[in-house]
Amino acid sequence: MSQGEAAAVLEIENLQTHFFTPGGVVRAVDGVSYSVKAGETLGVVGESGCGKSVTALSVLRLITAPPGRIVGGAIRFEGRDLLRQSEQEMEKIRGNNISMIFQEPMTSLNPLFKVGDQISEAIALHKGLSKRQAHDHAVDMLRRVSIPEPEQRANAYPHQLSGGMRQRVMIAMALSCDPKVLIADEPTTALDVTIQAQILDLMREIRESFGTAIVLITHDMGVVAENADRVVVMYAGRKVEEADVDDLFDHPGHPYTKGLLAAIPNLDDATRAGPVRARLNEIKGMVPSLARLPAGCSFAPRCGFASDHCREAFPPWEELRPRHWVACWHAAALMGDAR
Repeated sequence: MSQGEAAAVLEIENLQTHFFTPGGVVRAVDGVSYSVKAGETLGVVGESGCGKSVTALSVLRLITAPPGRIVGGAIRFEGRDLLRQSEQEMEKIRGNNISMIFQEPMTSLNPLFKVGDQISEAIALHKGLSKRQAHDHAVDMLRRVSIPEPEQRANAYPHQLSGGMRQRVMIAMALSCDPKVLIADEPTTALDVTIQAQILDLMREIRESFGTAIVLITHDMGVVAENADRVVVMYAGRKVEEADVDDLFDHPGHPYTKGLLAAIPNLDDATRAGPVRARLNEIKGMVPSLARLPAGCSFAPRCGFASDHCREAFPPWEELRPRHWVACWHAAALMGDAR
């Protein structure tokens, strides 16, 4: 069965995750749907606060309650709705079938325990190995993620490792039980470009070697262009566009997606600008408060194409090109001949 025909290993359908605060109900995730197949990388992009990470945490049911609560939708892993599973069942799935690399490894790793012990704990729990066997497997995982002298590094504490090494430890931990789905939340944030490239190369190797489905959450469109097969664009807790990566970059249909792509630094523009530094394009305005979203399209207050219709009603979800969906009243006109 080809990848195009394969069933999705993870499906999110109309997910709604809200936070009930004194200032009102924060609709952090408001009707988001997407899926990912084995061996596929799905990029999820958008500005900070658009709901990318909350969606990922919802998959593992790690939303802090109160104030957070999943109020609607379904999350299916291999056909099983995770929202209907007991906490005991979820403990078997987390770190075993579905793993997550969190944004900041220094705060995600426990500073009081050696990194080898932190990796081997999950291995012993899910694989039923002895303490010695789990430790040996943890060292092997450090070796697989190209950490030099893995036996010595396993006995180090997080603060004794560089940022790049801590990130590799997080990847080793996430992959230690051979998960079918890997959620990588900003895996290259705050790393220098050399380490970023190494981390992304490692993730590609993991996908190709083990057929792991990867959900790559990032705000870096360059990372998406080089690593994703499909892309979901989120804004203010909702999905506004989804397409194959090449089609999204060649024919963006939502003004927000166009704004994100226009904000990428362009070497040709910088060269033509000569001694005068080329100014980056920006999306003017601010992301609206998720507790007080405007009527209609949430992006309308920042959109140069917005009409009265946009401010009155949220646009329907339409497939304007094969496998290319957009939620925008003006998408057809914006895509023009690209259709």
